[in-house]
Amino acid sequence: MTARHLGVALVLSACAVSPVLAQTPVAAGRVKIASGNAFIIRQNAEIPATVGLAIFESDSLRTGGDGRIGVTMKDDTRVSIGPRSEVRLDRFAYAPADGRLGFAMRVVRGVAAYVSGRIAKLAPDAVRLETPAAIVGVRGTSVAISASAE
Repeated sequence: MTARHLGVALVLSACAVSPVLAQTPVAAGRVKIASGNAFIIRQNAEIPATVGLAIFESDSLRTGGDGRIGVTMKDDTRVSIGPRSEVRLDRFAYAPADGRLGFAMRVVRGVAAYVSGRIAKLAPDAVRLETPAAIVGVRGTSVAISASAE
């Protein structure tokens, strides 16, 4: 193989790899507090929640009878869940320069507290909190939710 062919092969290889690298998910936030039986559910895998662990869009937070998790998102939104609770982060977009803002969280069961961050201040209609029985539009700065599993 000549040097020219090798150069062309390297460029083609880089082009084939770059879309995969471009699709690497960006963390939406991080675990700030975790105690007891506390887990992140990611792609059907249960990961023990530890301080500093990254949270991604489509992750769920789940706790057992003695568990608690607190997370801080990139826009400074804070979410805390108590024992026997589960929430799912359905959507998180925080790119104000590109006009992409969105936060959607579903409280599947248990107790959750939400304190709004920059997304709610910049685009209140872009925040959506859901429970099995209701959808909450955020107009204030904090919300406490209790949801029973059916």
